[in-house]
Amino acid sequence: MRLTDFKVLTFDCYGTLIDWETGIINALRPLLRNDPAERSHEEILASFARHETAQEAETPAMIYSELLARVHRRLAEEWGIAASDEDHRAFGGSIGDWPAFADSAASLAYLERFYKLVILSNVDRRSFAASKKRLGVAFAAVFTAEDIGSYKPDLGNFRYMIDALEHSGHAARGILHVAQSLFHDHAPANAVGLRSAWIDRRGAAAGPGATPPPPAGVHWDFRFAGMAELVEAHRAELRE
Repeated sequence: MRLTDFKVLTFDCYGTLIDWETGIINALRPLLRNDPAERSHEEILASFARHETAQEAETPAMIYSELLARVHRRLAEEWGIAASDEDHRAFGGSIGDWPAFADSAASLAYLERFYKLVILSNVDRRSFAASKKRLGVAFAAVFTAEDIGSYKPDLGNFRYMIDALEHSGHAARGILHVAQSLFHDHAPANAVGLRSAWIDRRGAAAGPGATPPPPAGVHWDFRFAGMAELVEAHRAELRE
């Protein structure tokens, strides 16, 4: 199997193209300033993952920025830190401030010369529009949780995307799903028969970070440390 076998690259955004863990930690700093506990970044991210996943299951139709405000409230309550409704809303509105990974924009600019580029993300349209400015390309299609009415890893999100792409003339066999989260993306991609490329942004870092642990048996077809490494692999195939 080769990268050049595919016609469409579908991307998770947050964690893959946008450095959401840095964004989450930065957006939580106002809350954490009032926290007497010394929490490591890994502890903070694990708590975020637990509450975000629970809230997505409880309110699958909720707009993501509003859902993040609920997650902020849950974290404040768990940690025993006083926070206002304004504080919760500020965290929910922070998505546009989350930085892109250093290799994202240049890699996407290269890849759009060879592929149809598509987003499948647990986000709302307005929040993604703010992040899109950091990525620098015009995606051929964007499928959000707001559009679909559920959050990954729900298989419905992937089936919705596959159906839409098939209606535009792109068969599932020509799609490669590119993502960081084994839990949100690779496990459901396995279940619906999509090939996938793991962008292993965390590398040697301990634990799964801002995502829950993946289910047993999850697999991928390609593995890269970042988007730049994927681009180099594609260039190497073209040179062969």
